[in-house]
Amino acid sequence: MPCVHLSSKAHHFDMLTFQQNRNRTLRIISTSVLVFVCYFTIGLQLAVVPGFVHLQLGYNAVLAGLAISAQYVATLLSRPIAGRMGDSVGARHTTCSGLLVCAANGIFFLLSAYLKGYPLASFCVLLLSRLILGFGESWVATGATIWGIGRVGADYTAQVISWSGIASYGALAVGAPFGVWLENNLNVGAIGVVSVVVALGGFLWASAIGAIPIRPGKDLAFRQVLGKVFPYGLSLALGGVGFGTIASFITLYYANRHWQNAGLSLSLFAISFVVARLLFANTISKWGGYRVAIVSLAFECSGLILLWLASVPAMAEAGASLAGFGFSLVFPALGVEAVRNVPTRNRGTALGVYTAFVDLSLGISGPMAGVIVFALGYPPIFLFAAAMAGSSIALLITLYRKRAEPSKIAAAILTLKRDGISFAADGRARSTLAAHQAKAERRPSSDSSSPPTPLN
Repeated sequence: MPCVHLSSKAHHFDMLTFQQNRNRTLRIISTSVLVFVCYFTIGLQLAVVPGFVHLQLGYNAVLAGLAISAQYVATLLSRPIAGRMGDSVGARHTTCSGLLVCAANGIFFLLSAYLKGYPLASFCVLLLSRLILGFGESWVATGATIWGIGRVGADYTAQVISWSGIASYGALAVGAPFGVWLENNLNVGAIGVVSVVVALGGFLWASAIGAIPIRPGKDLAFRQVLGKVFPYGLSLALGGVGFGTIASFITLYYANRHWQNAGLSLSLFAISFVVARLLFANTISKWGGYRVAIVSLAFECSGLILLWLASVPAMAEAGASLAGFGFSLVFPALGVEAVRNVPTRNRGTALGVYTAFVDLSLGISGPMAGVIVFALGYPPIFLFAAAMAGSSIALLITLYRKRAEPSKIAAAILTLKRDGISFAADGRARSTLAAHQAKAERRPSSDSSSPPTPLN
C-alpha cells in the first residue's frame, strides 16, 4: 500500500509539472504569434518588392536593392528606441503600437501599387512604406519578446527568444511564397490589403493578452547599456557573418559551380535552424549561455568550412545544414547573458541594443563578402565567415574565463569560512578555529553531542 501511495504521488507530481510546462509554453507562444504576424507581413513583401521596382516601375537593380535595405536601416536605428519604449511605457503598448505601424505600412504599400503609373511617386511612397515597416518590425519583435519574458519569468528568457526566432523564420518562409502567389494571381496591391488585415488581426490578438507591470527603477544611460551589452553583441555580429554570407551568396555560389538546387541549401539551413531551437533551447538554462554559444559557434564554423571545401552539392548542403544548426542557438544563448548583465528595469533596452548587432551583421556581411568575391572568388567567402565565427569563439572563451575567476574566488572564501577562516575588512585573515576548539575543550563531556556553534 505505501508503494502504491508513493507511486500515486509521483504520478500526480509528474502531471502537475507537465501542466505547468504546457501552460508556460502556451504563454510563450501567445506572444510569439505576434512576432509571426510581423514577419509574415515582411515576408509577403520581401520577394515581390525587387521585381515591382525593377520590372513594373522600370528602375535599375540598385534602386530595387535600396527599397529592400531601407527597411533594415530603419530596423537597425530603431531597435534601441523600441527597447527603451518597452522599459518605460510597457511591452504591451510597444507591441500594439508596432502592429498598428505595420498596418500603416500595408496602406502605403497599397498606395504605391495604385500609383505605379507615376513611377517616381510610386517609388517614393514605397520607400516610405519600407521605412515604416522597419520601425514596426523593431517595436513588435522587441516588445513581444520582452512581453513574453515578463509573462513567464526571466528564468525562461532563452525559451522566449528561441520561440520568437522560430516564429520569425517560419513567418518569412510562409509569407514570401504567399506574397508571390498574390502578385501572380491578383495584383501587387493585394499584398498591401493582406498586410493591413493581418497586422490588425495581430493587434486584436495582442489586445486580449494581459499586460505585464513596468519595472520600477532608474533608466541607465544608453551608453551604459551599450557598454554592458557590447561584448555579447560583438560576438553575435561575428557569428552572424556566416548567416549573412549564406543568405546573400549561396545562389550565386551554386551558379558559379554550375550546380542545381541552390534553394535546397537555404531550406536545409532554415530547417536545421528551427530543429535546433525546438530540441535544444533548454540546454541554455542547463549549461549556461557561454557554453552553448561556444559549442554552437563551433558547429557553425565547421559547416562554413565544409561550404568552403565543397566539391559536390552534397557537401555544400551538409555544410549549410551544419551552419544553420550551429547558428540557431547563438542568438538566444548570448541574449540570456546580455540581458542578465543589466538591471531588470533596463532589460528591454538591452535586448533592443543586442538585437541591433545582428541587424548590423546582416547589413555589412553582404558587401564584405562581395569584396572578397571580386578579389578571390566565391569559396573564400565561407572561409572568411568561418574565421569570424572562430573569432567569436575566442572572444567568448575570454569573457567566460573572466566571469569564472570572481566565482572561483567567492567559492574559495565560502570554503574558508566553513573551515573556520574569516576575513577582516582590511583583507587580513584571522582564524577563529582555535578559539572554538578551546571552548569545546572547556565544555562538559555531556555536551559533546550538541551542535557546534556556527562560525561567523
